Amino acid sequence: MKNILITSLLLISIVFIQNIAIGQLISSDPALPTADDFVTITFDASLGSGGLAGYQGDVYAHTGVITDESSSPSDWKYVIAGWGVNVPECKMTRIGFDLYELEITPTVREYYGVPANEQILQMAFVFRSAIQEGGNWLEGKTENGGDIFVDVFDVGLNVRFIKPDQNALIVELNDTIEIEAEAVSANTISLYLNDIKIKEEAGNHISDTLIADEFGKYWVEVIAENDTGFVADSFYYFVRHPVVISPLPEGVVEGINYVDDNTVILCLYAPNKEYVFAIGDFSNWEVDTTNYMFQTPDNTTYWVQINDLVPGQEYIFQYFVDGEIIIGDPYADKTSDPWHDKYITDDTYPDLIPYPEGKTNGIATVFQTAQIPYQWQYPDYELPEVTDMVVYELLIRDFTFQHNYQSLIDTLGYLKNLGINTIELMPVNEFEGNISWGYNPSYYFAPDKYYGTKNMLKEFIDECHKENMAVVSDMVLNHSFGQSPMVMLYWDSENNRPAEESPWYNPIAKHDYNVGYDINHESDDTKRFVDRVVKHWINEYKVDGYRFDLSKGFTQTNTLGNTWLWGQLDPSRIEIWKRIADSIWSVNPDTYVILEHFAENDEETILANYGMLIWGNENYHYLQAAMGWNTNSDFSWASYQERGWDYPHAVVYMESHDEERMMYKNIKWGNSSGDYDVQDSITALKRGEIAATFFFTIPGPKMVWQFGELGYDYTINYNGRTGPKPIRWDYYDDYQRKYLHDFYAVLIKLKQEQNVFRTENYTLSLAGPMKRIKLNDNPMSATIIGNFDVIQGSINPAFHHPGKWYEYFTHDSITVIDINEEIVLEPGEYRLYTDIKLEKPDLNTGIISPTVTSENLSSVYPNPSSDGFNIKFLLKNNADVELVIFNGLGQEVKTLMAENLPAGEQVIYWDGTDHHGKKAEKGLYFYQLTIDQYQELRKLIIF
Repeated sequence: MKNILITSLLLISIVFIQNIAIGQLISSDPALPTADDFVTITFDASLGSGGLAGYQGDVYAHTGVITDESSSPSDWKYVIAGWGVNVPECKMTRIGFDLYELEITPTVREYYGVPANEQILQMAFVFRSAIQEGGNWLEGKTENGGDIFVDVFDVGLNVRFIKPDQNALIVELNDTIEIEAEAVSANTISLYLNDIKIKEEAGNHISDTLIADEFGKYWVEVIAENDTGFVADSFYYFVRHPVVISPLPEGVVEGINYVDDNTVILCLYAPNKEYVFAIGDFSNWEVDTTNYMFQTPDNTTYWVQINDLVPGQEYIFQYFVDGEIIIGDPYADKTSDPWHDKYITDDTYPDLIPYPEGKTNGIATVFQTAQIPYQWQYPDYELPEVTDMVVYELLIRDFTFQHNYQSLIDTLGYLKNLGINTIELMPVNEFEGNISWGYNPSYYFAPDKYYGTKNMLKEFIDECHKENMAVVSDMVLNHSFGQSPMVMLYWDSENNRPAEESPWYNPIAKHDYNVGYDINHESDDTKRFVDRVVKHWINEYKVDGYRFDLSKGFTQTNTLGNTWLWGQLDPSRIEIWKRIADSIWSVNPDTYVILEHFAENDEETILANYGMLIWGNENYHYLQAAMGWNTNSDFSWASYQERGWDYPHAVVYMESHDEERMMYKNIKWGNSSGDYDVQDSITALKRGEIAATFFFTIPGPKMVWQFGELGYDYTINYNGRTGPKPIRWDYYDDYQRKYLHDFYAVLIKLKQEQNVFRTENYTLSLAGPMKRIKLNDNPMSATIIGNFDVIQGSINPAFHHPGKWYEYFTHDSITVIDINEEIVLEPGEYRLYTDIKLEKPDLNTGIISPTVTSENLSSVYPNPSSDGFNIKFLLKNNADVELVIFNGLGQEVKTLMAENLPAGEQVIYWDGTDHHGKKAEKGLYFYQLTIDQYQELRKLIIF
């Protein structure tokens, strides 16, 4: 019986599919290399992605192999050198313009150092520039940005097609198809057309010419035989008939349209494209008449109905456009990524459908009929008033170790206790890669899987609403990046930019600060797309607002080379934003529309008075003041009134994802005088208190960057500006940082409960180091004074009236006779006076009890834990001890101890049960340990 070498057939299929539309990007000599051959690789830099086209510098191969130990084509083994490392054996030899050679010598196995017992299946390549150009590596990859592969064959009988170099051809009627195949160790080699032999030759080579004279699908097979058996390779060609013109069925929109549990209609907007096939699991990734898409009469849109689907089954699919372009659906709510999905754990995204390795290339998308809708538990929710908003901006990746929505749910109690009523998520729609800030978007309707499933995101938003917290989503519509299907659909490979005929993108950006590919917001096609995006997240996910990244870029006014002009009043940009805001408010008129604008105040005034909120970046001025430098320390524009706005629509912040951290700058560059030194870590944290006092008390919405309340002191450039940062929940266990946290909490509570901090009647005096805020409201007035200098100073408080005034933090009072009598303040000292006595804030002074022997009252182990916790502390003397467990919402779970204990080491065990003996759920908890009059609150995590 003859043996069919299945491995060879599989590998040939893989490489041909990955070579769709890349021509002779790479070739090998010999054409069918084995692991024991000396091989010459030839690379044409003008083809594929074209990233190295015209490059005059040295080029290196980043190369490894795919072996029988590899889990996928992205699982390279025996890589010669790390990325960016130049070694002589990987340097390419230039043999012509954009043509390079690499010698794999003495053999493939020896070159890569692969053990003899491991089978080499493919050589893998990405070609790159020797050095970075403009901060980036120039790369040569496939046209779709994928890795390049060359098959490695077993020694012995082998065969493959040389022409065509694809496993699927789409041809026109009467086209000529040149066929050439080469074998190794064959006695005969034969060609078959639809299982009928059409030619046979002796030896290892055969060629022929076919005429595509009838419509339909045809399989061509080559079989090589010798005395040991036979091997085969195959491809098919599809002779396409003219596209059928058919109007779009009623109610069908661009994207995935679910007709019933067994049927979908796929719809792609692609003006002036010639033809489109929908390929996917439903078609075995082949083109055929059943997935050949109809074209609408206006030559703009393609659609096809897919029948006989299995209800509830996920199907991966793409669009194959004009025989060259392979893209996912721009409107899909789930993607399948061949490069990054494998790094997503099952805890984050359970049962993630695997990418169809070997069947296609590039990012694909997913549809699923008969989905069970998420059942919203808290649909009726009122947003915080704008003036009461305290926004917490966070990057999921750097906020929780698990970087998923469930871990965010576990932190809601922490955020609620802090006083946060609005959470702003940095971009969560699909972006390139996993480890990212998210400002490199590709798919606008799909939640990025690195953070969890779409229902997990919905549950997170639902839980936020339960806790009276709004959710604002960071949205990036200034630009897209190269994996966007809309960028790929209209691409000018010669100039490496969006094509002139793109319905959505400018070939050349209109402003100097653009990243990625600039979106044309005056295009009607863009307007329709943007409207779909902003309405989708409100309707489907119930987001409460958007923070729009780089909103100043939403203009067709060309300011390249003149960044000053870019920021000036632009009537066209104003009209673009009014239109987008109106579109959002047509769905929910209460939705927050927040712009990262940074334009001339005249323009921001118009937008703010129209109802939009504007990011107010006072980072530089607040940090100058906090460091003790008087120059440029006036943060008056934290006030909307100083800017001449009608409404409190400035979302002011001292820190954001894009700004340096206050505590880092205090410690690194803080001022000093004598014994007073801002660079001292304790003083640096205390400077955070005075800054916060003059931050939260100015009327209007405020924003806090994650861990700012704990004095996060890593520079924004740690591990690269956008690289992962240390996640420091342990800061909460440091009593000095915990005091700053509590200080933020009492100020936020004060802001949200006392009308005087919502007043329109206030004045600021912030120009010098001695700063003052005066607020007046019926029935209470407030005066805040502070010394931001590093030396003692005095200030005129300018009290509203004589009489009794109460200092909020100390609960001291003064009787004012002369409202202008100056008050002496030590460096960093602040006071918050009201003319009505308020309840004293619950602030631990941070002083350590004399009954304990270390900086912290206690330690806990293990933590996190699923089985229980040991809470240990050491008493110098007898003391009254109380130990209470609270959940993340501040609700008491169990009292473990309330008695007088003798001196010595004490260990109290909590088994994880509540006072009813019921096991506590997974999540965040705290224990409060009180020893005499001293107290400590520390975190516990049950997993």
